[in-house]
Amino acid sequence: MDKRSVQMVERAKEPTRVTTVMSTIRQRISGRSLTSGAKLPSVRRLASSLGVSTSTVVEAYDRLVAEGAILSRPGSGFYVASQAAPFTLAQVGPKVDRAVDPFWVSRQSLETSDDTLKPGCGWLPPSWLPEDSIRRALRTLSRADGPALADYGSPLGLPGLRQLVARRMAEKGMEASPDQIMLTDSGTQAIDLLCRFLLEPGDTVLVDDPCYFNFHALLRAHRAKIVSVPYTPNGPAIDAFASTVEEHRPRLYITNSGIHNPTGAALSPVTAHRVLKIANQFDLTIIEDDIFSDFEQVPAPRLAAFDGLDRVIHIGSFSKTLSASARCGFVAAKPEWIEGLTDLKIATSFGGGRMTAELVLNALSDGSYRKHLDTLRLRLSHAMTEVSARLERLGVTPWIKPTAGMFLWCRLPGDIDAADVARAALEDEVVLAPGNAFSLSQSATNFMRFNVSQSLDPRLFDVLGNILHRRS
Repeated sequence: MDKRSVQMVERAKEPTRVTTVMSTIRQRISGRSLTSGAKLPSVRRLASSLGVSTSTVVEAYDRLVAEGAILSRPGSGFYVASQAAPFTLAQVGPKVDRAVDPFWVSRQSLETSDDTLKPGCGWLPPSWLPEDSIRRALRTLSRADGPALADYGSPLGLPGLRQLVARRMAEKGMEASPDQIMLTDSGTQAIDLLCRFLLEPGDTVLVDDPCYFNFHALLRAHRAKIVSVPYTPNGPAIDAFASTVEEHRPRLYITNSGIHNPTGAALSPVTAHRVLKIANQFDLTIIEDDIFSDFEQVPAPRLAAFDGLDRVIHIGSFSKTLSASARCGFVAAKPEWIEGLTDLKIATSFGGGRMTAELVLNALSDGSYRKHLDTLRLRLSHAMTEVSARLERLGVTPWIKPTAGMFLWCRLPGDIDAADVARAALEDEVVLAPGNAFSLSQSATNFMRFNVSQSLDPRLFDVLGNILHRRS
């Protein structure tokens, strides 16, 4: 190739290099490593660090100035504009498995058609939920007075539902008065409010590895530093837990005690006591996410029961066993924290969702709800057995055999990458949940979470078997 041809090729590549430089600067701005008013690297320094020409950086800077992302001050340099680019969660954190990160799993599960199989999602099929109870509750609600249908709810939430939550907690050994309970729009909102209440940007938060992937997303949204500890069939690996807490001094630890997501494990009493002892030693606050409690046959130990809601905050919701459309959750904490959380709830959402709370209270008060739970637990148990057996025939091995719940945490055969399997399965309209979406350390490459209630269609095993066979 002659010199002129080489120059033409180089010029053809130049826009891609300019775009790359622009993306690098945008990512630094949205990730807040370059804050409003901060001076950008000089043209020569950035060109040297990125391995591009100075003309490439000049053009990238000029385009960013035109967009309003940065400002040019002649004789001084370039600076981040006062109106920084919107914060983008997808640009924060490691790019490993970006194509199948938590947002990918959630979006595919929520946005695909009804014909798509969703063994990677985290909820029950609609046909498994108590539609008759919900319809009766809706009919009852339709006859309620005007305020129940049209007025704001009180900041703490519907008193009758808070009393019911207090009774349900007492059944699992947790004592909380209704005044220690605040209703929220969901379990996710409960965690969001607690992060707003307890964290400052840069605070360290400890999570399990693996853990529910939306914990990662929420914590990144709050600019927290996330550290993790390996999870075992009995709870967090206690020696690693102790050393991680001592080294990083996290402000919060977020976990599931009853049925762990994604592993299906349950906290043991011995591990619970040791976790609380370490938490007391290092002034660690614990958020105990208990949204799967109604799936249990026999309640596992709860940190809140041992702790008495001193440094443990207990949260839950009704989306998993009642209806994902009736968004309603709760926070149970010590009284002085409930007051501050209530003010924060007013500031961020004003009143509570009174109509939804009335609907949930009517449905839970219906005598058929407990019968629904009995049937549901039996149905999940049968599904767990069936799906486990069918997966094992494909060489997919459950990490443990959960005693309750809907999740199976499984290892794929050999060294097959679960992310590759998930991408391939999507072509056949099957949404899977690969392990690294749940792992901060990215150490679950060949693990996958299966929701047994969504894994009974034979097509899943045909698709999965074909993909595994091609990669074996």
